[in-house]
Amino acid sequence: MLKRETDERGGTCLEEEMEGRLILALRKIALMGGMHDYISISSRELGEALGMSQQSASKRILELLGQGWIVRDLGARRQRIKLTDKGMEALRREYSEYQRVFETRDHVLVHGEVVTGMGEGQYYVNQEGYQEQFLSLLGFKPYEGTLNVRVLQTDVHKLALLQGVKGIRIKGFERNGRTFGDVLCHPADIQNIECAVVVPTRSHYEDIIEIICKYHLRRTLGLKDGDVVEVRIHID
Repeated sequence: MLKRETDERGGTCLEEEMEGRLILALRKIALMGGMHDYISISSRELGEALGMSQQSASKRILELLGQGWIVRDLGARRQRIKLTDKGMEALRREYSEYQRVFETRDHVLVHGEVVTGMGEGQYYVNQEGYQEQFLSLLGFKPYEGTLNVRVLQTDVHKLALLQGVKGIRIKGFERNGRTFGDVLCHPADIQNIECAVVVPTRSHYEDIIEIICKYHLRRTLGLKDGDVVEVRIHID
C-alpha cells in the first residue's frame, strides 16, 4: 500500500521538492542583488551561500535557467545572473503564501491613489447581463462606472494574495454578437462603505484596481484624483 501511494504521488512530491530547492536558490540570488540588476557570482560562491558543493550550485543555476527564472551573461571572466520577470513572479507567489500564513486572516488592506479611468468600467458595469448578477451575488446594483485606484508600490505585492482566493464569479455572456467575459469580484469596503473590487478573469493583477459600489464613491467620500484611500479587501 505504501509503495503504491508513493508511486501515485511521487511525481508531484518530487516536483514540489525541486521547486522548493529552486525557490531557495532564487531567493538567495535576489538577496545578493540579482532582483533588479545583474550580479557577478560564481558557482562556488553560490554554493557557499547555499551550503552546497560547487557542482550542485552549478546544476541549480542550470535548473533555474531551464525554468526561465533567471538569465545569464557569460562574460570574459565571470558569469552574471539576473532574475527574469518569471522568476520575480515565482518569488511573489512564495511571498504571498507566507503572507497568508503570518499576516492575513480574512482581509488585506491596500492603499492607493484615486485616478481617472478610461471610461471602460462604466460601459461594462452598465451591461444588463452583469447588473443582474451583481445584484444577486453581491447584494447591490452598482452605480454607473467604477472607482479607479492606483495601488501604491509598497502595497502592489499584496494583490498577489487575490490570486489564491476564489472570489465571486460573475459569468460572462453574449449580446448582439459580442462576448463579455467572466469577472471575479472580491467584496471590499472603503471607510465602511460596502463595495467590491472587480477583475476580468483574463486580466492580471497589476497596479490599478477597479471598484464598484451602489454609491458614487467620489461624490459620497469627496474624493478627487490623487487622494489616497484604504481599501479593505475580504479574502475569506
